[in-house]
Amino acid sequence: MLARSFQLALVAVFLSASVAAAQATFTPSYNAPYRAFDAHEVGGTFSFPNGGRDLAIEGQFRFGHGRFDIGLRGGVIDFDAGFSDIVLGVEGRGRVVDHTQGQFPLDGAVVFGVGTSEFDVWTVPSAGLSLGRRVDLDGFSFVAYGQPTLFVFTGSYTNLEFGLGLGADFRVGQALDLRASVGLFDGPEGLAVSLVWVR
Repeated sequence: MLARSFQLALVAVFLSASVAAAQATFTPSYNAPYRAFDAHEVGGTFSFPNGGRDLAIEGQFRFGHGRFDIGLRGGVIDFDAGFSDIVLGVEGRGRVVDHTQGQFPLDGAVVFGVGTSEFDVWTVPSAGLSLGRRVDLDGFSFVAYGQPTLFVFTGSYTNLEFGLGLGADFRVGQALDLRASVGLFDGPEGLAVSLVWVR
């Protein structure tokens, strides 16, 4: 049963890679495999995409139902070349793998979305599989995860490239999350830090 669920998750990632973008606004803000809220969450993200050379400020709102949730993102990226872009995106996350004692230690979710820069340039289509686990230590809770992601670059030819996001979400009090992630390889490179209120 677990092996079948994991195989279905991998198939979903590869199928959705042709139509979606995991990091909707192409910033290094990645997603844990499950949500921290019951009803919804709202917050902000500071990130340093393009290997730390640029600065992005985004707001986000996320809501969900069952094992699926949707996030809306929007903000501004200030490029080191001296110009800025407004970015908007929609992300989806669907839980596909649950950890089992003694068999598979991680929880997993397919992450996908689509976004635009200045309403005329769409982000590179991509999809990822977030794998991680929540850790509770005497009232202190955090989630550590990794999100391998495929990016589909199109133009005169189509090229598949691989990115990896590593992150940790920390619960601060009853209704506040502090989240940090870093992007590596060919995806959105750099560091992102988010502060999110959950309900």
